[in-house]
Amino acid sequence: MELQIEYIPTGEIIRVVSQNGECKTAAGSDGIRLTMESALTARDRVGVQDFVLLENFTSEAAFIENLRKRFKENLIYTYIGSVLVSVNPYKDLEIYSKQHMERYRGVSFYEVSPHLYAIADNSYRSLRIERKDQCILISGESGAGKTEATKKILQYYAVTCPASDQVETVKDRLLQSNPVLEAFGNAKTLRNDNSSRFGKYMDVQFDYKGAPVGGHILNYLLEKSRVVHQNHGERNFHIFYQLLEGGEDDLLRRLGLEKNPQQYHYLVKGQCARVSSISDKNDWKVVRRALSVINFNDNEVEDLLSIVASVLHLGNVQFAADEQGNAQVTTENQIKYLARLLGVEGSVLREALIHKTIIAKGEELVSPLNLEQAAYARDALAKAVYGRTFSWLVNKINKSLAYKEAECPGWRSATVLGLLDIYGFEVFQHNSFEQFCINYCNEKLQQLFIELTLKSEQEEYESEGIAWEPVQYFNNKIICDLVEEKFKGIISILVS
Repeated sequence: MELQIEYIPTGEIIRVVSQNGECKTAAGSDGIRLTMESALTARDRVGVQDFVLLENFTSEAAFIENLRKRFKENLIYTYIGSVLVSVNPYKDLEIYSKQHMERYRGVSFYEVSPHLYAIADNSYRSLRIERKDQCILISGESGAGKTEATKKILQYYAVTCPASDQVETVKDRLLQSNPVLEAFGNAKTLRNDNSSRFGKYMDVQFDYKGAPVGGHILNYLLEKSRVVHQNHGERNFHIFYQLLEGGEDDLLRRLGLEKNPQQYHYLVKGQCARVSSISDKNDWKVVRRALSVINFNDNEVEDLLSIVASVLHLGNVQFAADEQGNAQVTTENQIKYLARLLGVEGSVLREALIHKTIIAKGEELVSPLNLEQAAYARDALAKAVYGRTFSWLVNKINKSLAYKEAECPGWRSATVLGLLDIYGFEVFQHNSFEQFCINYCNEKLQQLFIELTLKSEQEEYESEGIAWEPVQYFNNKIICDLVEEKFKGIISILVS
């Protein structure tokens, strides 16, 4: 509950108006007492804005209860000092308008209620005033809302930062890179309809005036196994369904595709090709517009979609065993489309799918594959093609975001603000090596967070002789050591 307090000349009356419109008046200290009582009542109902203000701040139960109170009132943000805790509401809240952005613009951190915009603005002002690079780390389990938070931060900078024609172009490209990367790198999982299946670190570069003048994206750990297999209730990457649902008839005809996703082996593993909560047709329109904004011409878009289509055709390549048990391709129509879309000879592609080549002591040996080996080779090719396409896509986006010195003469004095958005912790019914890598990455991020907050802060208190109540925490260094320790760690054992 927000309180509106109107002070009428000193020494006279004070009027307190609550959110429900109830008005109370009093004189002098009575008015102050009424205000304090109202504030305490509100605190009991909605909790505290900063966990450090909790009376029992070391209690996990008190921490969770405060979160629960605030979540119940649609207050999804709470501070722990300079750290922001966010709870995914799984619904739209009217707290991201331009009016909200202006409310947090240039305002000291604790002057307004907790919000993602406060973190964004505080980082931006530190970057401007101190001329030091900044980084915003967004961590949490899968489905916590990390990707959405990243987008909200970029939108905040797009609205509140200084602008010129050149800067507006950079802003548009930074924002429109998101729907493209989400289409090719995100998918529906059991916990999240738009789960990031890759890690992304984005640098946003600002000139000496504080205007965004460029950017660069690093991508990590694309979940390529999703191309060929999805768990029950999950989907492949969005772009496949968007292309089939939204692609024009003429485009699909050129690519040899049908609108029905049930026709494609790689799209039916999870048994949920169509989902009521996802509008693939509308998302397709957004992606097509975004591709033009980030400087893709029509030929490049056609080439990109040809490779996407080739992955679907690869999944429909079938094999049968001959008399010797060797695999033979039985779907010549798929080979024909694949050869055209990938720009290779059909006979060469067919032989590559059913034979393996080994070079030993300078000699080249070609041997046939059985059915299981041929299916594995087909899937490996599909994953490799999609993985390299994704890397090419990121590089293409980076070229469109790169500094153009003639347009941005102040670029040499630029500072950088980094945004990290990676997978959250995951535990599925069937886990793969990718889940191992994802969770290890999250453990390292957690270790960094512990080092920068709990450990370093308490060491500073100790060195300066400040009396404080030590905060007990679990140091996950032993988990990281288990994975990465030389000679004895899991990774070393796997390598050997």
